[in-house]
Order: sequence, then C-alpha cells, then structure tokens
Amino acid sequence: MPSYLSETDHAKVTQAVRTAEEQTSGEIVTVLADRSDGYSDIALSWAAFLAFTVLTLAALFPDPPLRFYASLHATWNAEWSPGEVFAMASGMGILTFLVVWLLQFIDAVRFAMIPRIVKRNRVFDRAVSHFKVGAERRTHGRTGVLLYLSMREHRAEIVADETIAQKVDPEVWGEAMVDMLVQVKKGDIAGGLVAGIRDVGAVLAEHFPRQEDDQNELPDRLIEL
Repeated sequence: MPSYLSETDHAKVTQAVRTAEEQTSGEIVTVLADRSDGYSDIALSWAAFLAFTVLTLAALFPDPPLRFYASLHATWNAEWSPGEVFAMASGMGILTFLVVWLLQFIDAVRFAMIPRIVKRNRVFDRAVSHFKVGAERRTHGRTGVLLYLSMREHRAEIVADETIAQKVDPEVWGEAMVDMLVQVKKGDIAGGLVAGIRDVGAVLAEHFPRQEDDQNELPDRLIEL
C-alpha cells in the first residue's frame, strides 16, 4: 500500500485535530485509506459479462469468427462439426474472461470500470465500519466525528455520532467536504485534511463548546490504511 503522507504531513494533521478540539467537547478522528474495497466481485462480474457478450455476438454473427479461425489453420470453406463449433465458442468465452479479469489487476483499469454508485456505497460502508470500531459511542457525550478519505475512489465521508447527528444536519458537513476535496484535487492531501478538520471543528464548537472538565478521549493522530 502506498504511503500518501510524510511524517511532517502527519504532524500537521495531528496538530489540526488538537487545535480544533481546543474549542469543542467533540472528538475528531481522521482516516486516510488507499482504497475502500478490493472490488473483486466487480472484476469478476465484468469478466463474466464481457465473456457472455462475446458468445452472444458469435451466435448472432457466426461467420466472422469462423472465417478467422479457419484462416489461422489455412483452411477455407471448412465444414465444422457441432463439437468444433462449441469448442471454438468455449475458447472465445474463456479467453475473453481471462483477458478482462487479468486486465483489472491494473488499478487504473479496475477503478475505471467500477460504477460510481458502487464506489460511493463501498466508501460509505467502509467509513461507517471504521466509525463503529474507532469512534462510535467511545466518548462520554457520544460526540465523535470521523473524517474519512479514500484515495483510489476520490471520495470522502464524514460520519458523526448520534448526539451530533441529532443537532447537525448532514448537509452542514458539505462545506467541510468541499474545502477538503479542493485541496486534495490539487495534490495537497495534508492541506485538504487540515481544511476539513478546521471546518468540522467549527461546526462542533458551535453546537458542542468545550467544557472545563473536558478530556481528550480519542487519539488525535491520523490513521493511514
């Protein structure tokens, strides 16, 4: 897995969390992931779909593939037995399946072939999963927020604990998302995370100002997966 941030960048993000939490009783957890899923099911689906597509086209238009196969054997006007036809069709399907499946081991190809809705759902599911493990109900007032960035999918999510969700509409986090992704798209990942943390901290400070007896209950450091 590639490392997207240097030690200096990690320090910047950690300091941004500490600064934001100085004004709020809320707790901010940051996670940077290379990807949110392996998408092996999608790769297999594409391979199977294109293999069946090739077989369907061969059934609808059999002459071109038969002529091509005959040319490989220097045989023209050949008479093919049913067994040979089925063998050729099977070979075409298997070859197509393997080629498409192997091509998707190239990340650029695999992620280009994943539908946006699938990426969105998988990123959200993984963000919620990390939130349940690392932040949900782990603070005294249930005021944890997870800021999650998934690089391969070019997507981010903000997941808040139930106490925060009752007071803050999901749309409010939109500004934090925009500010974060603007910097990330420029290649400044640390700057994007810092901007997102700043905006999330401002929202938390408005609704959950820091109390005198407040304690730091969750780690401030960035979790890079």
